[in-house]
Amino acid sequence: MSLMLASSPLITRFASSMARAVVFERTVGFFRVDSLRQAGGLGGACLVCEDPLESRPPFPAPVAGATPPPRLSERAREAMRLRHFSPRTEEAYLGWMRRYHEFHGRRDPAALGAEHLTAFLNALATRRHVEASTQNQALAALLFLYREVLGIELPWLDDLVHAKTPARLPVVLTRDEVRAVLARMDGEPRLMATLLYASGLRLLECCRLRVKDVDFGQNQITVRRGKGDKDRATMLPVSIKSELATHLERVRAQHERDLASGAGWVELPGALAKKLPSAGREWPWQWVFPATRAYVEPERARSAATTCTRPSSSTPCAARSSRRASRSAPRATRSAIPSRPTCSKAAATSARSRSCSGTRTS
Repeated sequence: MSLMLASSPLITRFASSMARAVVFERTVGFFRVDSLRQAGGLGGACLVCEDPLESRPPFPAPVAGATPPPRLSERAREAMRLRHFSPRTEEAYLGWMRRYHEFHGRRDPAALGAEHLTAFLNALATRRHVEASTQNQALAALLFLYREVLGIELPWLDDLVHAKTPARLPVVLTRDEVRAVLARMDGEPRLMATLLYASGLRLLECCRLRVKDVDFGQNQITVRRGKGDKDRATMLPVSIKSELATHLERVRAQHERDLASGAGWVELPGALAKKLPSAGREWPWQWVFPATRAYVEPERARSAATTCTRPSSSTPCAARSSRRASRSAPRATRSAIPSRPTCSKAAATSARSRSCSGTRTS
């Protein structure tokens, strides 16, 4: 036990003419003040009897050059990109992993068992009333989490029951109904809808169609990296050849104006931008249905940027801003037309540019 002098600010309330001892208990830092006695007036000092509460372990010294372990979501994303999953499958799987993590109170998934996984799937069916296909998608995402990300091979993973998907009849419009729908459309949306109906294209396949993939000589359209990352060929409707050619003339004039202003870049698939650095400005790689506004590619800007992509027939996006880098000039890029007006925020470290709403090219 030791004695030390404590100045008067430690004494909170007392009279100036107090001569008797004041005994109270107070905690200061790591020490407990057992008693203090007033030796003089307000300006005097007091004797404090200090006694350590308990010994605390020292903080560990930071290791030089050590990097924190990656988060579980980052590990899952890397595992899916290693297996070349589609962007939409990647986002769907990450969404189910996040919901599973929050459903069980953010507990470690490695510490959960078969009853926890079954409880989550049952809640999807009984509380949220999801379809069987949605329930099977959640199960596939969680099986991927345990087997491929966490590296856990448990026997109960094979005993989980998959929901039975019922057979549904599709709704098919008649020719008169299709004509009635197309008659109420005009401009580029009508041209795109006609391609969807006559060529059998999916929505994103039409949005990401490039000029080089349209062959007017053979009346053929080549779909690159469609569903399942597969290519296929389909027919070009003769009824809209002239309208599509006129549309491409307007797109080429727009592209030449972009080139004159120092822009005119488009995103390229895979690592083609490194192999052919100037291909992003060439006419064959341009979008058949580009957006009417350019955006700043975050790869060149190296800073946070808000990219706006929209159809040419809709109103402009309100939020459109970019931060330019101090040394490297950003690259103005045109994106493919999305299905609806969207504003998507690109990360600062992203080396990709946006093609259309809800998609990414790696």
